[in-house]
Amino acid sequence: MYALDKKKIIDSLRNLPEKTTVEEAMERLYLLAKIEKGIKQADEGQCISHKEAKEKMKNQRSNYW
Repeated sequence: MYALDKKKIIDSLRNLPEKTTVEEAMERLYLLAKIEKGIKQADEGQCISHKEAKEKMKNQRSNYW
């Protein structure tokens, strides 16, 4: 799992409604971790262009039909 800054975790939890479930809090933190991981990967150049993504999807679809 990707590590987050404590401040980002606290800020994210503070933005939840006053009455919330543990599951909602966990989902919020999981989403935050995924977003942070994606940003880090993009910053490190570990991503593909929109054109490359479309081509991959096109190739995958042709394998199914």
